[in-house]
Amino acid sequence: MEPTNQPTKKSKLTLYIIIAMILGIIAGYFVHENYSPETRKAFADNIKLLTTIFLRMVQMIIAPIVFATLVVGIAKLGDMKTVGRVGGKAMLWFITASLVSLGLGLVLVNLFKPGVGADISHSDMASVNDLLEKSKGFSLQKFVEHVVPRSVVEAMATNEILQLVIFSIFFGIALTAVGKKGEPIIHALDSLAHVVLKMVTYVMYLAPFGVFGAMAAAISVNGLGILATFGFYIRDFYIGLILLWIILLFVGYLFLKKRLPVLLRRISSPMSIAFSTASSEAVYPKLVEEMERFGCNNKIVSFVLPLGYSFNLDGSMMYMTFASMFIAQAYNITSITGDVSQQIIMLLVFLVTSKGIAGVPRASLVVVLATGAMFGIPPEGVGLILAIDVFCDMGRTMTNVLGNALATAAVSKWEGQLEHT
Repeated sequence: MEPTNQPTKKSKLTLYIIIAMILGIIAGYFVHENYSPETRKAFADNIKLLTTIFLRMVQMIIAPIVFATLVVGIAKLGDMKTVGRVGGKAMLWFITASLVSLGLGLVLVNLFKPGVGADISHSDMASVNDLLEKSKGFSLQKFVEHVVPRSVVEAMATNEILQLVIFSIFFGIALTAVGKKGEPIIHALDSLAHVVLKMVTYVMYLAPFGVFGAMAAAISVNGLGILATFGFYIRDFYIGLILLWIILLFVGYLFLKKRLPVLLRRISSPMSIAFSTASSEAVYPKLVEEMERFGCNNKIVSFVLPLGYSFNLDGSMMYMTFASMFIAQAYNITSITGDVSQQIIMLLVFLVTSKGIAGVPRASLVVVLATGAMFGIPPEGVGLILAIDVFCDMGRTMTNVLGNALATAAVSKWEGQLEHT
C-alpha cells in the first residue's frame, strides 16, 4: 500500500474517540448514581451492544487481513534466508521486551507491595468460575493444540491469530518455493489486502460509538468508587506502565531518532481505541494501515505485526506479574512473597504459558489463574481484581499496541526498509 497523508481525518477520529470516552464516563456515572443495581446491569448490557457491534465488525476482517498480508509479506521477502533474518530480529525484540516487562513488574510489585493488607472480602467468585472453565485443562497438550491449527477454516472462524500465523507462514514459504506458478495468487492476495484495508476505513467510523458503549458500561456497573477501593493497585500498575513506556520509547528513539514523535502521532488513534475498548483486536487492521503510512515497508509490517500480536504483549506481561504477586501478598502466601527464586521461576513460566493462550477474552487473567495454581495462588484471589480488571486492561492493551508498533518500526529500520513520508 502506498503511504498517504490524512492528518485531518486521523486527528478528527482521535478527537471523536476522546469525546466519546468522556461522554461514556459521564453517562455511566449518572446511571450508577441514580439507578438500582438491576437497572445499571440492564443499561450496561444494552449500551455495550454498541461496543459489541464495533468489535464484531473489526473481528470479521482480522482473519483475511492477517492471512493476506502475512502471506504476501513472506512472498515479497523473497527467500528463507530473509524470512529467517527478519523473523530472528523480531523474536529478539519480542523476547527481550517480554523479559523486561515481566522483570520490571516483579521489581515494582515487590517494592510497592500493593497486596499487603488488601481487603479480600471483595472476591467475585461468580465471575471466577467462568475463568476457571477457560483455564481448565491448561497443559502442554492444550498449549500445542492452541498453537498448531488442525483446520485453517476453524482458525479463521475463531480468529486464532497464532494459528493463522503458523498456517500463513507455511503457505507463504510454499508459495515462494513454487516460483512463477504462485505469482497470480500473490497478486490476488495483495489486492485482497488492499480491499480489506479499505474496509478498515469504513469500520473505524463506528469506533467512537464502540468507545462510548465500553466506557458507559464499565462505569455504570462499577462506578468510580471502585477506583478508590483498589486505588493503590491501579496506581502502582500504571506507574509500572509509565516506566515501561519510558524504556520502550528510549529504545525506540535509539532506532528511530527524530521520527519517533511522527510514529506516536500516527498511532495515536489506534492507541486511543485500544485504551477505551481494551481490545487489541479492535486496532489491528488500523495499526497495519498506520504503520505503512509511517513508512514501514509493507512486507515487514505484514510479517512482524501478526507475530507481535502473539509474542509481544508487553503490557499483558507486566500485568501477569503484578496480578499474581498482588494476590500472593493479599493472601500472605510466603512461599512466593518471601522467595525470590520462586518468583523468578514463576516469571519464566509466564513467559512461556502466555504464548499459548493469546486471543482468549481476559487472556492475562486466564494465564494468571492457570499458571498461578502451580505456585499455590488461590483461584478466589483472581476474584479480588476482576472488578477493576477493565481499568487495568485499558492500560495494558494500549501498551501492547505501542510495543508492537515500536517493534515493527525498529525491525523496518534495522532492515533498512523505513521510508521517510
